[in-house]
Amino acid sequence: MSSLPLDGVLVVAIEQAVAAPLATRSLADLGARVIKVERPPAGDLARGYDHLVHGTGAHFVWLNRGKESLAVDLKVPAGRDAVRRLIDRADVVVQNLAPGAAVRLGLDPETLRADRPELVVGSITGYGAGGSMRDRKAYDMLIQAEAGLMSLTGTPETPVKTGIPASDIASGVHLAQGVLAALVRRLRTGEGATIEVSMLEATVEWVSHALYAQLATGAQPPRMSTGHASIAPYDAYPTRDGELLIGVQSENGWTALCRVLGLEHLGPDPRFATNVARVQHRDACDALVAGRTRRWLTADLDAALARAGVPAAQVRRMDHVVAHPQLRERDRWRTVRTPHASVPALLPPVTFADAEAAMGDVPALGSHTVDLLLEAGLDGSAVDGLVATGAALQAASPRPDRRSRSSRPS
Repeated sequence: MSSLPLDGVLVVAIEQAVAAPLATRSLADLGARVIKVERPPAGDLARGYDHLVHGTGAHFVWLNRGKESLAVDLKVPAGRDAVRRLIDRADVVVQNLAPGAAVRLGLDPETLRADRPELVVGSITGYGAGGSMRDRKAYDMLIQAEAGLMSLTGTPETPVKTGIPASDIASGVHLAQGVLAALVRRLRTGEGATIEVSMLEATVEWVSHALYAQLATGAQPPRMSTGHASIAPYDAYPTRDGELLIGVQSENGWTALCRVLGLEHLGPDPRFATNVARVQHRDACDALVAGRTRRWLTADLDAALARAGVPAAQVRRMDHVVAHPQLRERDRWRTVRTPHASVPALLPPVTFADAEAAMGDVPALGSHTVDLLLEAGLDGSAVDGLVATGAALQAASPRPDRRSRSSRPS
């Protein structure tokens, strides 16, 4: 087994919630050592979103495997100095502090890179470092609204936010991509980078197909629920025991769908001869398709369409996803430890043929505090003083092993 791509890369992450932790978890999965700086006594906000996973927040378990937790108060000079010493040896720093906080703490990119131009510093902001909205608080729901995502999601009558934190995810994915690109460039030039990802801009990037439609037509793209403004048939269609999503994007696909549903007589009908024509006659097209799909059981229709090469999918509940046969057949499940129990975890979607993702443990708050403060150069009495005053926190329970590899669940 080959080494992971980021083995030997040290990342210091001053982060919380979703966006930045997703970026650094991606780096940890790829082999980076990630030191997560958390504020005592509560730590990352996501720890307390709920306690669903054996006492730990589901978001936190999702986003923080493979990291070391350093619980230290950055407002205390000794705590801030310890973090700066770790940064002095780091390759990457990632932060999503509140607007202005990094500057006040001396952890802004300009300060950090003044003596170490080779350092890669990545920041996630809500609205960007400039502009009149730069100091506004930015949560995922608010950004989805500002970026127009909610105007595209929902029914024609009601806009809704997505069921996942899409703006946070967009930001974290783009920041991880930027950090990787900066590390590649540093190999060539020796120069680091200052990277910023605005949640607003990351989300607008994700809705840009609709943005270009708006620019071209001057009209707001419609909310289509499960449908598609530019393709038909493309929607959820009723079956005898539920519904099935069907999406036809080619004339071959339309012909195959008609053959499965017994609608071959529609072949010469000019209303359905092309996708453009089907979109223009969407109601009639959908009614004809639905009239035939409702005769089938969902699983039988899904299998028949798969054999015919027609794109279709079942609308699965989360319990069905947990048991999804494709994930099982591809051996995608592993087991990782959380502060209170071992839990199943999916391998990340980026798969290397010669190396498996690190999939390390989810740390308890302050699991590695004492070790990391000593590593930063503080002596034992200084560490004891920080812990005694509450400026640092060491987990009471046994901490997970720093670099343990995941195992397959039995």
